[in-house]
Amino acid sequence: MLVFVINRLFQAVGVLLAMSVLVFVGIYLVGDPTAMLVSPEATELERQAVRTALGLDQSVFTQYVSFLGNALQGDFGRSFLTGQPALKLIVERMPATFELVIVAMGFAVLVGVPLGIAAGLRPAAPASRAIMTASILGFSLPTFWIGLVMIMLFAVQLGWLPASGRGPVVSLGPLQLSLFTPDGWRHVALPALTLGIAKAALLIRVTRAATREVLPMDYIKFARAKGLPTGRILRVHLLKNITIPILTVTGLEFGQAVAFAVVTETIFAWPGMGKLLIDSILTLDRPVVVAYVLVMVCFLVALNLVVDVFCMAIDPSSRERVRD
Repeated sequence: MLVFVINRLFQAVGVLLAMSVLVFVGIYLVGDPTAMLVSPEATELERQAVRTALGLDQSVFTQYVSFLGNALQGDFGRSFLTGQPALKLIVERMPATFELVIVAMGFAVLVGVPLGIAAGLRPAAPASRAIMTASILGFSLPTFWIGLVMIMLFAVQLGWLPASGRGPVVSLGPLQLSLFTPDGWRHVALPALTLGIAKAALLIRVTRAATREVLPMDYIKFARAKGLPTGRILRVHLLKNITIPILTVTGLEFGQAVAFAVVTETIFAWPGMGKLLIDSILTLDRPVVVAYVLVMVCFLVALNLVVDVFCMAIDPSSRERVRD
């Protein structure tokens, strides 16, 4: 286990280095940030002064080496627009994104796993076919379209839920959280539902496939032959053996939702990291964009490692495959 973790950490260093090069060079080639920072009436001399102050007059290699040296010390640069540390801006937006994703994935698991098991137990039943049809729709419909429909229905037509914003927050140490207030739950409901529908649809399909794979196994047949109650068979024999694919997909989808909740956060004006990323790209705020990508790469690598460790803890046979 320790050797596996060490190897993954070494791989993570290589991934981070490669991504930092790709993102830094890609952002460098997109455009000149001074066009966003300096007034159109400014002279070329004033523009050059801004470039020099920001270090943009140097070659991309020199800029990258300087960035890498500072990043190794925890300094990812300062925002061109606000002058604040880029990492600080991201950390401030992180609780909002995690709140949204946790609620969305909670909804996806609570809906997707039971419906997937039900569809797997009786695949030919009309209810199972309806579940799979709904999962196909949920998986295929664009997120922005679902979000707009949610706004039109629940916010505009019915007036039940707010269409934008995060609502009031409560300070919990250094964290600013909105889920501790009823109004916070009202604000998170629509974006979480929008984000969670596609995740629930995927979990339905994964759970159904895993259920169909486990049902013909001998231990299920033996448990039925012994006359064990159906509920016990589902809890002890079935659910235990479909946990690994569900856990793996849930972990990966959680990371994907955190990193790419951009569309949902933009539609609902949710003040998370995705909204910050979009605003930074539009204004060519390079330090924030590069810092965001590297933070997300670190998070995804760590999340994948945690999921793998959990899977090995649940399924001892996977440890043998890792050794091989």
